[in-house]
Amino acid sequence: MNFKGKAIKYGDNVDTDVIIPARYLNTIDIKELASHCMEDIDLEFRSKVEAGDIMIAGSNFGCGSSREHAPIAIKASGISLVIAKSFARIFYRNSINIGLAIIECPEAVDGISENDRVEADLDAGIITNLTTGASFKTKPFPEFIQKIINAGGLIESIKNGSIK
Repeated sequence: MNFKGKAIKYGDNVDTDVIIPARYLNTIDIKELASHCMEDIDLEFRSKVEAGDIMIAGSNFGCGSSREHAPIAIKASGISLVIAKSFARIFYRNSINIGLAIIECPEAVDGISENDRVEADLDAGIITNLTTGASFKTKPFPEFIQKIINAGGLIESIKNGSIK
């Protein structure tokens, strides 16, 4: 699994209420959710995110409620991968379930700045800051998680038989 995009960076304890504010939870329209993603923490997010971009975050990303709307909004906004120092447990599992690639790598978070160009080879477990040339080692994605992400989520991977 390879990802390449511009870094959009956030700090610690970004909770699900700022990823997708509760006032938008009355919709299941993913385009609508994407249009409000991160607006309570970053009013410029929608104008700066491009398909394939990589979100970089500090510790405890996705804390708060267990709503699946948060990783759905991030994925639908165009973010291809989230790299954080750590994730809230339920957010981590919800992300995998809906097919959003996420990885923990504190060294990469510290070594990547806003707008840096980033490449991640999650088969090899290498994240590279293309702007600075720095590389960071992380655990490769397990094969079963790769299958879920590649299928677009857990339900799709069961439907297409890639996992049983």
